[in-house]
Amino acid sequence: MLLRLLCLALTSMFTLLRLMPISDPDKDAEILALRHQLAVLQRQTDKRKLTWPDRALLAALLYRLPRVRLRQLPLIVSPDTVLRWHRELLRRLHAEASRPKRPGRPRTVRSIRALVLRLARENPSWGYRRIHGELASLGIKVAAATVWNILKEHGIDPAPERDHTTWAAFLHSQAQAILAADFFETKTLSGATMYVLAVIEHATRRVRILGATAHPTAVWVTQLARNMVIDLQDAGINAKFLIRDRDGRYPASFDTVLQAKDVKVVQTGVRMPRMNAIMERWMRSCRTELLDRTLIWNQAHLLHALREYETFYNEHRPHRTLASAAPLHPLPEPDQLTHLHVHRRDRLGGLLHEYRHAA
Repeated sequence: MLLRLLCLALTSMFTLLRLMPISDPDKDAEILALRHQLAVLQRQTDKRKLTWPDRALLAALLYRLPRVRLRQLPLIVSPDTVLRWHRELLRRLHAEASRPKRPGRPRTVRSIRALVLRLARENPSWGYRRIHGELASLGIKVAAATVWNILKEHGIDPAPERDHTTWAAFLHSQAQAILAADFFETKTLSGATMYVLAVIEHATRRVRILGATAHPTAVWVTQLARNMVIDLQDAGINAKFLIRDRDGRYPASFDTVLQAKDVKVVQTGVRMPRMNAIMERWMRSCRTELLDRTLIWNQAHLLHALREYETFYNEHRPHRTLASAAPLHPLPEPDQLTHLHVHRRDRLGGLLHEYRHAA
């Protein structure tokens, strides 16, 4: 409506500018012609539809004319109607001028709203009253109803409906004490199938290649479990859980060795690889970056390649979860570099590349 009113006002202004150079006799002739056309149109239609911009423009153009003059004009509406439009226009303008700029309570600061959402996200068991209390302890003065409204606007359910622990939340909270193990297969040039057992730490993403063999017997798997427990103790890692699938290659003695060291074995669901997603993702990286690009001759060649990749993965390969740092190599301190002299080190004949600053 306002845009239409503005267009009508601009059109009338340009029309006025066009009429200024016209002489009075010409204007009189034009007025007579327009009046006659208006009389013809009035005879053809009974109901006249005027929009709000039309009413506002007529009221603004005719408000200076006296009532007697208005009654003499052949208007499509009565003079009293035009005057009523003018009164409504003035009342609308006065109402807009007297209306307060910010009615009601001021809007909550954006940073406080973000903090409320953060507290609700990080503490699923907190209701709006508990969040309001936490804000009060921080010296932030807001009403409890404001906290409730913020949560409602963003579609956050009440605490009883969102207070449940998901598998991802459990893994994140217990990452320091979780290991994940899995078998994966690869083929040699002779067609023999080799089975590899690897373990990854959830917190640091460090990988350990426990072994590779063509015949994963129960004795062999159990001995790998003992070796892994010794390595963890030497590294000072206090693991509490180990996630593995329901592969039949894991003998009962494998779990017994771990349980003797207070490590609880957690089995994933049937055909649910996402419950061991971190290990599955590492195996995909190992296949994409190493096994799919290497021709494996025999077991010794496979172990050599896996050890090289283990060192590369733990000491150099950046990881997104660790802010692009390697599991065993933190990011260097930011330094003002005047020039770059980067050296490349090749592993496995150039299959893997490591880049470091030259000494």
